[in-house]
Amino acid sequence: MNKEDLTVAKSASARWFYSIASGLLLVAAVIGFRHFYLDLQAYPGRPIPPTARFTYIVHGVMMSAWMVLSVVQPLLVATGRRRIHMKLGALAAALAIGIVVVGYLIAIGSTRGTPPELVRFGLAPKAFLTVPLNGILTFAAFVIVGVLNRRRPNIHRPMMFLASLSVTAAALGRIPLLSGWYAGTLLEVWFSAFLSMLMLGILMLAVKCGLEKRLDRWFATGLGGLAVVCLATSLVAKTKVWDQCATLLLR
Repeated sequence: MNKEDLTVAKSASARWFYSIASGLLLVAAVIGFRHFYLDLQAYPGRPIPPTARFTYIVHGVMMSAWMVLSVVQPLLVATGRRRIHMKLGALAAALAIGIVVVGYLIAIGSTRGTPPELVRFGLAPKAFLTVPLNGILTFAAFVIVGVLNRRRPNIHRPMMFLASLSVTAAALGRIPLLSGWYAGTLLEVWFSAFLSMLMLGILMLAVKCGLEKRLDRWFATGLGGLAVVCLATSLVAKTKVWDQCATLLLR
């Protein structure tokens, strides 16, 4: 196989990789949010307030559509349907804006409705607010970088995948097998609800590097940045400064 053929083979494997990897994220989202999908309930089986039900449904539909698109989009590229990919890309960009807006409303509303005594990942409700806000901000950042580099596939593909990965922390945190093993440890202090998501990202990076026989530096850089932000978020969550900020946001 000559150098040109090898480059084409690597490019093809990357495209199939993102569809399969995003499919795994979709499965994780369905499992993690099974209470919502099956019974229209919040985690861990708490009823959704009637006044917030519509917002939750809109958020669920938007996130489901995004996760499905994250599987379909690289699949379209891999099968040569670039024109459809570009048209759906405009839809995905608009959808991302809606996800950020509605996601913020859900984060604030769910924190207000959470019993004060409920502790998740060692975080009381106001401290735990950092988790969904982190997901919203990192999602938005990756989407922006991805859209700005839509004509540079080596940057666009990993950024859009990392956008989807960043919002799966909520789903993975709702799967006891993936979140309970480090409860009460120093890892929980450092990474709160983000550890399983970051470990999944590292696994995906390792698989991709194994397939392509090289390090995807954009994927690695993005994932490294995400890890730093998650670490900082977890450490800031219990500070008095954040408590004051959360109090202002929740007014």
